[in-house]
Amino acid sequence: MIQHPALRFTRGMTFRLALAYSAWFVVSYAAMGAIAWRIFVTAPLAEVRATVLAEVRTLSALHEKHGDDALVDALDVRRESPSRRRAFHALVAPDGEWITANMPAPPPLVQSPWFRFEFETFDGGVARENEAYTYEQRFPDGTRLLIARDTEDVDEREELIGQAIGWGTAVALALGLIGGVLTSRAVGRRIDAIAGTAERVMAGDLTGRVALRGTGDDFDHLAETLNAMLDRIENLIQSVARVSDSIAHELRTPLARIRADLEELDSADDAATRETLIAQANESAARLQATFDALLRIARIEAGRHTLAAESVNLSALVSDAAELYAPATEVGALHLATDIAPGIRARGDRDLLFQAVTNLIDNAVKYTPPGGTVRVALARETASARIDVTDDGPGVDAADLPRITERFFRAPAQAAAAGQGLGLALVEAVARCHHAELGFQNRSPGLAATLRLPIAN
Repeated sequence: MIQHPALRFTRGMTFRLALAYSAWFVVSYAAMGAIAWRIFVTAPLAEVRATVLAEVRTLSALHEKHGDDALVDALDVRRESPSRRRAFHALVAPDGEWITANMPAPPPLVQSPWFRFEFETFDGGVARENEAYTYEQRFPDGTRLLIARDTEDVDEREELIGQAIGWGTAVALALGLIGGVLTSRAVGRRIDAIAGTAERVMAGDLTGRVALRGTGDDFDHLAETLNAMLDRIENLIQSVARVSDSIAHELRTPLARIRADLEELDSADDAATRETLIAQANESAARLQATFDALLRIARIEAGRHTLAAESVNLSALVSDAAELYAPATEVGALHLATDIAPGIRARGDRDLLFQAVTNLIDNAVKYTPPGGTVRVALARETASARIDVTDDGPGVDAADLPRITERFFRAPAQAAAAGQGLGLALVEAVARCHHAELGFQNRSPGLAATLRLPIAN
């Protein structure tokens, strides 16, 4: 069943991947923000903290040895000393009176010695915002010493980075959701097209194919693969239908003959007639047996149930033996058998099946070559393959029938009169396929040329 778009929106793999990618992007963005925060906020504040703490220790030691006046002089010198960060201070007496300070506003009373607070200063009548990173030191007599450095630039960076992380996270989530929706819809339409074609085929329409967009993307590649598979399935189903019809046709005649012979045998009076009828019935039964044996062998080879003996086969000797086997038949038919077999060529495969394939090709050529004609059998080496050619001087096959001559029970009109079951070339094709070989046919003037190419053994 094709899912409803709303379900695919929330359950679709592409949408979930988009969300996961968005989450990963947000995490990555947050990690980058954390790194930026450490570099531009945490590290400068740590530097200021170390500087202020060193100053507090120095000034506290000075106050302990020389009192308030020396501390005030040191604070004035500190204030006027050039520095990248402005120096702020405040010295507050135990009664709350300010002894000296360059902070325009009193700092807040806090529990922690470290704190940050904002205030304004005026430079030439122009207001300037400041943020001071402050440490408060309390002396035993109740005097408060506040030492600070300006960190307004750090505060600005902190605010900027915080806003960037917040807005960036929101934008990443929004774009991820939008991208997930668009991607899910685009991919969903392609998946719907594939699923729709599959449902059409399951409903019985074997002509259904997945439409290509011509973009060459993964979905087009998948569609091409599925279409090729559907073409193969359609051809196989049509082949099964043709084979079923052909089997019914081929079996009808011998079965009818057997029945007729048996009916005549029941009423036959003399022994000679009985022997003749029994011989005819045996001949028809033998033909049926041969047909079933050939069909079974082809089916076993195509289904991979025939165990191949993967051995190194001397093709030169095999082709020579096959040609020699048909030498008597060519003499009886007044044919000339010409051979051109290169020595020392070997292939890897099943010797019995290869021998059966070659003899079937020669048998087919002998069967359709008229008296006085020539059957030629050749074996040659072609780079990494061995080429077996079997040609005859027969009537050949119409160009329209050439693609079908390896179908089971197919008999070309020009060959219908010849004896045979129409299974020899089907068996050759099955043997060629299981040996990863190439089988081809070509019309000659006159005759037909069959070519079988096998990989040469290393």
